[in-house]
Amino acid sequence: MAHAFNRETAPQAGAAASNRPALDGEEVWNARVELAACFRFAARLGMHEGICNHFSAVVPGHDDLFLVNPYGYAFSEITASHLLVCDFHGNVLSGSGVPEATAFFIHARMHLNVPRARVAFHTHMPYATALSMVEGEPLVFAGQTALKFYGRTVVDHDYNGLALDSTEGDRIAASVGDADIVFMKHHGVMVLGRTIAEAWDDLYYLERACEVQCLAMATGRPVLPVKTEIAEAAARQMREGDAESARLHLESMKRILDREEPAYRT
Repeated sequence: MAHAFNRETAPQAGAAASNRPALDGEEVWNARVELAACFRFAARLGMHEGICNHFSAVVPGHDDLFLVNPYGYAFSEITASHLLVCDFHGNVLSGSGVPEATAFFIHARMHLNVPRARVAFHTHMPYATALSMVEGEPLVFAGQTALKFYGRTVVDHDYNGLALDSTEGDRIAASVGDADIVFMKHHGVMVLGRTIAEAWDDLYYLERACEVQCLAMATGRPVLPVKTEIAEAAARQMREGDAESARLHLESMKRILDREEPAYRT
């Protein structure tokens, strides 16, 4: 299902690696470590699919570059140094290998066209993907965890197969609007964030919200949404502490990995 990236199909421009500022500073390395931690935990929780899904983050201090996983590696294999630095034109400026083709065409165009999307996590995680396949809105906002996403989701209804060119990447980016969570119909989900920690926090809790909704739907009994005014109020309460909660969530993951899988930092 995955496709190796062919630079000939990408926009032809971009600076050579020799013309770029140094990419080995502490802030960039910390971003690599945080992103690697997210890959490892996503693998632990079954929020991946072979070598096909991808996480990316704009490189700190370089708004026209992004970190992304290389083609051919499972999430459980990713380390900080494995991650590629790419520009929006298909040049790999740091790292060995190339991105998976859809990773480039989705993520490069998302970061270019939606500048607030500093981080973009795309997965086919099972419960969220299942709800992208059914009729109607994916989330019914019946559970408290789902209320974290109240007013923050959009559905991209126009599935066109694999994103193997810039046109499809641009179309997906245009579907986002003001949303942070994109349910990609018949496909999966995209989570957008200001920081790696916030994107991870949303990805994790989105799958948990979708899981409990699927369990509730499986009972065959009606699923009862929370009243609108309560949903709105609860969503505001959750958002007020989200950034700090997300930071602590990621730190807790890193502590676990430091004990059990310290190679993610290498």
